[in-house]
Amino acid sequence: MNPSHIEHIGIAVADLEASISFYERVFGLKCYKIEDVPQQKVRTAFFLVGQTKIELLESTDPEGPIGKFIEKRGEGIHHIAFAVKNIEEKLKNAEKEGVKLIDATPGEGAEGLRVAFLHPKSTGGILIEICENKEHTSSPVNLK
Repeated sequence: MNPSHIEHIGIAVADLEASISFYERVFGLKCYKIEDVPQQKVRTAFFLVGQTKIELLESTDPEGPIGKFIEKRGEGIHHIAFAVKNIEEKLKNAEKEGVKLIDATPGEGAEGLRVAFLHPKSTGGILIEICENKEHTSSPVNLK
């Protein structure tokens, strides 16, 4: 698949505002963006740690993927996301290698990324998201 970098680590949270406060107070991080992603039924908040982002995910629908995740497992790490170029090609190649896809075609994610998920049953129990940013596919986010 040859990802360029870890795009972000997704963490499921029950209370976005309380979690933002925790990361700001305890780690001294600054939340640089809060965004609703209706297609994923989540509200997200982002922090930059070095060259990697932390994405906090709060469910906007108890029947959405994050709502179900928290109900079943509680809060915690939900997924790891890798940045790739040519996401459609990467999905086809993964499927040829026997990886079960959650998303056969990319959808719209936070921060304008095109995203698709690989099923944990094919990835050693880890939900993996692959992301493509048409504008900046080869390097992490650059915040000013």
